[in-house]
Amino acid sequence: MPAPPDIPLPDGCALAGGAAGPEALRPLLDIVLTALADGAADREGPLPPGGPAPVARRLRSAVPPGLPAAGTGAGEALRTLVRALAAGAADPADPQCVAHLHCPPLAVAAAADLAVSVLNQSLDSWEQAPAAATLETDTAAGLAALVYPDLPQPDALLTTGGTESNQLALLLARERARAAGARGVQVVRGQAGHHSVQRAAWLLGLPAPITLATPAGVLDPVDVHSALGALRGTPALLAVTAGTTDTGAVDPLPALAEAAAAHGAELHVDAAYGGPLLFSARHRALLDGLQSAASVTVDLHKLGWQPVAAGLLAVPDATALRPLHHRADYLNAADDTEAGLPDLLGRSLRTTRRPDVLKIAVTLRALGRDGLGALVDRVCDQARRLADRVDRHPGLTLHAPPAISTVLFRPHDADDARVAAIRRALLTAGTAVLGRSHADGRLWLKATLLNPHTPDAALDALLDHVTRAARATPEGPDR
Repeated sequence: MPAPPDIPLPDGCALAGGAAGPEALRPLLDIVLTALADGAADREGPLPPGGPAPVARRLRSAVPPGLPAAGTGAGEALRTLVRALAAGAADPADPQCVAHLHCPPLAVAAAADLAVSVLNQSLDSWEQAPAAATLETDTAAGLAALVYPDLPQPDALLTTGGTESNQLALLLARERARAAGARGVQVVRGQAGHHSVQRAAWLLGLPAPITLATPAGVLDPVDVHSALGALRGTPALLAVTAGTTDTGAVDPLPALAEAAAAHGAELHVDAAYGGPLLFSARHRALLDGLQSAASVTVDLHKLGWQPVAAGLLAVPDATALRPLHHRADYLNAADDTEAGLPDLLGRSLRTTRRPDVLKIAVTLRALGRDGLGALVDRVCDQARRLADRVDRHPGLTLHAPPAISTVLFRPHDADDARVAAIRRALLTAGTAVLGRSHADGRLWLKATLLNPHTPDAALDALLDHVTRAARATPEGPDR
């Protein structure tokens, strides 16, 4: 029987890896970079104008829905889709895009992320990512030592971000309580804390968290003492925040650590936002007390200038991670482990996971701790300068001086409905991307400064956009 003929491969089937991979990638990268620039020029601002329907219409005009039967080739596909996506993107590198804890990534980190995609390693067994396994172990330990500088062997897990880190923190606390003979753990949190803590308790089958009011934006140690005392010996985890999503506020960590210790409770600090303050000699004192925590969440895709995802959960000692141990014979067979192959399966709840550590390690090597600290200092200084401008502005009201790099403000005499309408008007025009936060019983516009290259003129332009939108937004219910 004759052998079947070879099926010809269509354009676009070159592999990214292997010895020939780089040369196959080189012309495609040129296409991508040109398409990114063209898309940004098409957009002409921090956000595509028009709102959801026009944005969707423009995308579908360039990229019709449905699966094509025949391909157009690698060059055309990249050129068309990358340009269309960039034209319809929110650009966190634009100085007027300040709505969320969504940083513009460093070019060096993005370049490293390309290498991760090309190599396509998976950190669920050593033979799938030999060097990456060591790089992750060493880099995670180094970052954990930043959180726990006085402990001999702190450790950290790489995660997809604060939500996963907080879930792992609650899981580890639950398993510690069970090992001590309890059925579970009671979480106590502040109302200003991140919603992922409440969701994690639900996912893990824990009692609903006790949520304490935070009228001043932070937990009150007196209220915490009362809440923990009322539990009368029930195992408890006090979940506090260093950098709230709404205002960037930092809970009083030393006093809260004392309260937890006084009642035999454990402490978890969600420092997803504020954790990178540790890089800054000027600002790390804001995190005094962090070292008392049983676990600490840090996100480097917030105040660390990494592409998503770059989360971290730090613990005081590697033994704290033992509850995550899991055996799958095809990945970490006992005899392989005994023979010296590293067991990676207990370093995540995920199985397949990319070595996101590379971009972090490259950034640390390129900039050093001092270089990252300088970036932290710059955005904190920018936030203070923006707050000063708001405070001097005759038509705007400042909520409070920024704790980190988040500034809340609103037009004078605008009610909450009008503040919301002003924000939506800016989004629809595509001129400025501001967030929204509730504080002191009112709605505020939120600017989170994360671009260290933002000039002062851009801060002035942001306030000009807001005041013009305020003048153009009518008062009354029918706006």
